Amino acid sequence: MGGELEDSLAELRQTFTSGRTRSASWRKNQLRALLKLIHDKEDNILEALFQDLGKHHVEAYRDEIGVIEKSATNALDCLDKWMAPTKSRLPLLFFPAKGEVISEPLGVVLVFGPWNFPISLALDPVIGAIAAGNTVMLKASELAPESASFLVKTIPLYMDSNAVKVIVGGVDVGEQLLQHKWDKIFFTGSPRVGREVMSAAAQHLTPVALELGGKCPTIVDTLSSPSDIKTMVKRVIGGKWGICSGQACIGVDYILVEEKFAPTVIDLLKKTIKKLYGDSPINSKYLCRIVNENHFERLHKLLEDPLVAASIIHGGSLDKEKLIIEPTILLNPPLDAEIMTEEIFGPLLPIITLNHIQESIEFINSRPKPLTIYAFTKDETFMRQIVSETSSGSVTFNDTIVQFVCDVLPFGGVGHSGFGRYHGKYSFDTFSHEKAIMQRSFLLDLEPRYPPWNDFKMKFIRLAYKYDYFNLMLLLIGLKK
Repeated sequence: MGGELEDSLAELRQTFTSGRTRSASWRKNQLRALLKLIHDKEDNILEALFQDLGKHHVEAYRDEIGVIEKSATNALDCLDKWMAPTKSRLPLLFFPAKGEVISEPLGVVLVFGPWNFPISLALDPVIGAIAAGNTVMLKASELAPESASFLVKTIPLYMDSNAVKVIVGGVDVGEQLLQHKWDKIFFTGSPRVGREVMSAAAQHLTPVALELGGKCPTIVDTLSSPSDIKTMVKRVIGGKWGICSGQACIGVDYILVEEKFAPTVIDLLKKTIKKLYGDSPINSKYLCRIVNENHFERLHKLLEDPLVAASIIHGGSLDKEKLIIEPTILLNPPLDAEIMTEEIFGPLLPIITLNHIQESIEFINSRPKPLTIYAFTKDETFMRQIVSETSSGSVTFNDTIVQFVCDVLPFGGVGHSGFGRYHGKYSFDTFSHEKAIMQRSFLLDLEPRYPPWNDFKMKFIRLAYKYDYFNLMLLLIGLKK
């Protein structure tokens, strides 16, 4: 693997050095090729996702194929605009002069794809990297072997194999990749591995973008309308169990609700879960399975804590052979238990009751910054309070998950939930360097830049910074006071 990796990296760097990835035509051709791949191989992708995670074909299209189609199409439509230089208005102090900012590709970038969305979260950053004119090494997750195998076999058939390469392997391969110098590393995964990526990148001063997730809280304010309550419950269920069975960085992690309103929420959650997943959710074809035995045992261990087990008020059944855990609701588990201190990443939903919903802000602020905060409320004052008094990658009111598929909004974390952003133009920017270009004339040279300096030149410099050049000239000739 070592020699093969060295050869692949050298080929990527040679391709970038050749300059062909900088042209708009090359970038568009690669994006069109990716779209054709997705269209031609849709059935293969659906089958791979079912084999890896048991994803229903509708969920697989919504969260994987559709995401890539939307992202690549948007990049194609906007690429010329993104690539165009941005003119900058320079202070008249520098007249005559002109300035602009151009976006240039960083070079050879490394993208780590995760296992929970092994197609969309692997290829979405690649779209940004290609749109920006880079060459790419994609490390597909070995924990989703069918999807990884699909990417390894198929991408070279459609895209420029000298500029876009896919590699798969375990921890050892990841460590080998991190030993090399890259121009950017994009990682989606756990905070633990994110620290290792950042530490390795620091050895080469390589910039990184880390998408790490975290415990995403959902604030449920007391709602009076039965219709609103019903909609809220369905959207919470969609954001918890409807997206890879809770194995999602942006999934609902826990609920914060006033004690007096909790019974209403819990009762409707139970009824709606039964309606959506049947009397035996563990046998439902609409529920994804846990990715592997290790993660299944990790989730099982969370429930083995006696005080946590005692807090289960719905569900709790597990099928180790099928790797299925039914939707499970817990009421007020111990706050120092692992289920409330670590990201759950599974179909377990703690509900924490509060005396007053405003206490949710203090609760969230006492924990690491989440990737996103969801809040269901009609109280505009409370909305402003959540936005201004908490810190998170994003805030979504009265829905869950939808912010992820909105290309005009940046997606990314803050603090413990990561840093860097992507989607749409933000992906292009993440994989670009904004280079400042300034061009001056030989006319109107400013003597204060050169020695010998004296008091007059010092005063001129002070005035120049204060008024800028044009206004300073007016001031000196008496036309401005």
